[in-house]
Amino acid sequence: MTRPPQRATAFAPASASNLAVGFDILGHPAGPTGDRVTVTRRGEPGIVITGVTGVAGPLPMDPAANTATVGLLRMLDEVRPGFGLEVSIEKGIPLGSGTGGSAASAVAGIVAANALLPEPLEPAALFRYALMGEAVASGAVHGDNVAPCLFGGLVLVRSAEPMDVVTLPVPATLRCAMARPHQRLDTRAARQVLPSAYPLHDVIRQTANLAGVVAGCCTGDLALVGRSLRDVLIEPHRAALIPGFYEVKEAAMKAGALGCSISGAGPSLFAWCDGDAIADAVCDAMVAAFAACGVASDGWTCAVGGPGARVEEVS
Repeated sequence: MTRPPQRATAFAPASASNLAVGFDILGHPAGPTGDRVTVTRRGEPGIVITGVTGVAGPLPMDPAANTATVGLLRMLDEVRPGFGLEVSIEKGIPLGSGTGGSAASAVAGIVAANALLPEPLEPAALFRYALMGEAVASGAVHGDNVAPCLFGGLVLVRSAEPMDVVTLPVPATLRCAMARPHQRLDTRAARQVLPSAYPLHDVIRQTANLAGVVAGCCTGDLALVGRSLRDVLIEPHRAALIPGFYEVKEAAMKAGALGCSISGAGPSLFAWCDGDAIADAVCDAMVAAFAACGVASDGWTCAVGGPGARVEEVS
């Protein structure tokens, strides 16, 4: 009789979300950085967190309060696989960076645990469990980090509950430049600065820009994407939370970006670009602009339609 797997490790990438025009509904992976979670069967029921390492600093060791394990608790309760889990978390994404750190931990934990189940779960179930962890961190259920982190690609979350995730076409030369300042901005705090209502004319402009980005991606019209990648709803209220925001955005646009805005809740910025050479130049310009404002940052480039989470090892 074959011995069932006892241990699994999964990697989940960083992600860029909101993408200027798609608040809580648009996102794509933004690796190569990410989180790793290792789960090991244990005879006793429930979950024990055995360690947290990496760049995030102190995190809750209570499984009911840690984003990597909240969904796992529900999974074990509903699936009842006949075993508990020991969980080890390796954080490669700083929390409060706007690059999907909480989503990556949640997704990596679910994907690793799924590899140990006698009957692996369907994608909709994995998505639902991962959302539970994300909600603990942000105080809201939104899938614009979880969906690209889990599935990969440029995704539109038409509905989080129930899951309705649409994968959008990515123009062949579209690239993303990321700049992540060495500062923390928690999602809950960034949500508090947003108004509860917006003027109708601004909503219309934002809706038109969202439609333009989607249409431009579907047709490969990067000029249309560039004209449309403009945030008139969220960015004006969050920009003041990010030292150097306007200088970095201006530097990105001067270097040739199609558009530049806040990734997630910030403080990271993303810029979409036409081709690798422009993306490299834009990335360098963004990091230099942050530095000129006295802010240290990391920069990198990535594909817009990159892969999502993966199981790295099962034993």
